[in-house]
Amino acid sequence: MAKKAKAKPASAKKANPSKAAAKKKSAAPKKKPAAKKSAAKKSAPSSKVAAPKAAPAKAAPKLKAATRPKNTGTLSYTQSEFLENIRGFCGFDKRTQAKEVCDDIASFIKDSLKRGYKIPLLGLGKLYVRQTKARMGRNPATGEVIHIGPKKRVRFTATKALKDTVL
Repeated sequence: MAKKAKAKPASAKKANPSKAAAKKKSAAPKKKPAAKKSAAKKSAPSSKVAAPKAAPAKAAPKLKAATRPKNTGTLSYTQSEFLENIRGFCGFDKRTQAKEVCDDIASFIKDSLKRGYKIPLLGLGKLYVRQTKARMGRNPATGEVIHIGPKKRVRFTATKALKDTVL
């Protein structure tokens, strides 16, 4: 097999004389490809075997497009539809795997927000907890003035990229 690997680069040089002339003109680039060729000769038998295995489908599964929600009135996903979309996008075999990932992410977000951390959601925005001030309000039924105490609220700030895509 090693003889065949040596024969192919030699025939490639004959087929493309312009490439061979370009290599002769510059001495420094000639040394770099020579090092690559020697590495290629050593790994040539393994690269022929690995070529059929190196299918990009296993390394990065083809992403599935989001399906349309069945509820066309509100256009909101059910939990089952959401998990099915996550399974398709992440390339999981089972919906239970998607549910475990969603549960783990949800528990991480809850714990982080409870501790007061800000959570960047890459490409989407930032989740954080904000303390509101105490204020005066009015009971709409009776018109009575009431005191509304301070409380914590979860806030989300969208990135510019998300706003440009959605809005």
